[in-house]
Amino acid sequence: MLGHVNDDLLSIGQFARLARLSVKQLRHYATLGLLEPAWIDPASGYRYYRTAQARDALVIGLLRSLDVPLPVVAEVLSHAGEGEDARGRDSAAAALARVRDDLEAELARRRRTLKSLEHILTTGLPGAEVTIVTEPPRPAIVVRDLAATPEDIGRATSACVARLMAAEPPAPALVGLFPLDYGESILVAVALTGTGLPRVPGADPEILPGGTFATAAHVGPYDQISLTAHALLTWCAERGHAPTGPLREAYVSDPATTPPERLVTHLMIRLEDEE
Repeated sequence: MLGHVNDDLLSIGQFARLARLSVKQLRHYATLGLLEPAWIDPASGYRYYRTAQARDALVIGLLRSLDVPLPVVAEVLSHAGEGEDARGRDSAAAALARVRDDLEAELARRRRTLKSLEHILTTGLPGAEVTIVTEPPRPAIVVRDLAATPEDIGRATSACVARLMAAEPPAPALVGLFPLDYGESILVAVALTGTGLPRVPGADPEILPGGTFATAAHVGPYDQISLTAHALLTWCAERGHAPTGPLREAYVSDPATTPPERLVTHLMIRLEDEE
């Protein structure tokens, strides 16, 4: 049956044991074009692999154990052949570096989640002292950025703040503006309010609408503001107030000189006008 091929061919079962992969995994990787059999018997459909393919199979197993996505595994394999030049090795390293960065971002998100959960375990479900205030319309300079995911909101907010602070306002009063509901992309905005507003490239003067707002103070790190926002939304829901976005975050403290646990942020949600 195998007389016209080399003798180093292994059946799929033998190769699976050599490569420490299951037959099901080998079939899946073959379907994806990631690790195709060296030869398929046209009569029986049996699949055979060469021992030289064990290296790629073991690389696949290693990278998958490290949560490297299959498209990145394919990219690494395409640059992992013998005699590959430095440019190819750099491409493979860059692909793995992107996976590392994604894992670090996910780990940071998990740590923030853990901190919030620990806070709830220590103090109970979030609550806040809420008051109703009337705000006049305020002149403002507003800059915006798109966050790809909820985890990207911090990056987008920092980018907006940096654009405003580059204008060197005399006495900045920064207000973050965030949607109450997230879509596929999240429009983040930061407003600079007050008088004598500076010119900011790409941002025109606007008016922040006034109205009736429910407001609560958050004291603590920015990454736990969602707990106070939850308490504020709960307060509105329990009293039948219909909130309208965006959620406003008025930054009272300077994070450059204030410890995270002492940062003060005023959260504000505009209430629908009663008829």
